[in-house]
Amino acid sequence: LDILNLRFFTVFGPRQRPDLAIHKFVRLLEAGEEIPMFGDGSTARDYTFIGDIVSGIVSSINYVQSNSNVFEILNLGNHTPVKLKDMIHAVSDVVGVEARIKQLPMQEGDVDVTFASIEKAEKLLNYYPKTSFKEGLEKFYQWHQKNQETLSRSPK
Repeated sequence: LDILNLRFFTVFGPRQRPDLAIHKFVRLLEAGEEIPMFGDGSTARDYTFIGDIVSGIVSSINYVQSNSNVFEILNLGNHTPVKLKDMIHAVSDVVGVEARIKQLPMQEGDVDVTFASIEKAEKLLNYYPKTSFKEGLEKFYQWHQKNQETLSRSPK
């Protein structure tokens, strides 16, 4: 039985769940509301654009079909963590609304940094994420703008 386990790191982009930070922050900015920031904003996530994840999945399927005796665990991420405070400012820039931040205490159990080591995926799958965080935000926001009416009827 050939097995290739994929670990995704903070996937974002068009059609992402509305309860996730980027989607939520866009809505709050558009409504003129404050953005909650837990801690000092130094926590960081390895945001990975959905298109890069899909490319990694396709490469994984091809790898398993082309090889035998496969048992691997691979990280699919962007290999570039973004601090929460930088993410908030980047979303604010894309939306074109200055963020008003509501400072809150750090959430218990929150992880300081996620960071994907992708060397193994680079070697086995030729996986190299191509979408910058800012470019991914812009693509998400374009999708968000095109789907405003549908999104306003969705549960938040």
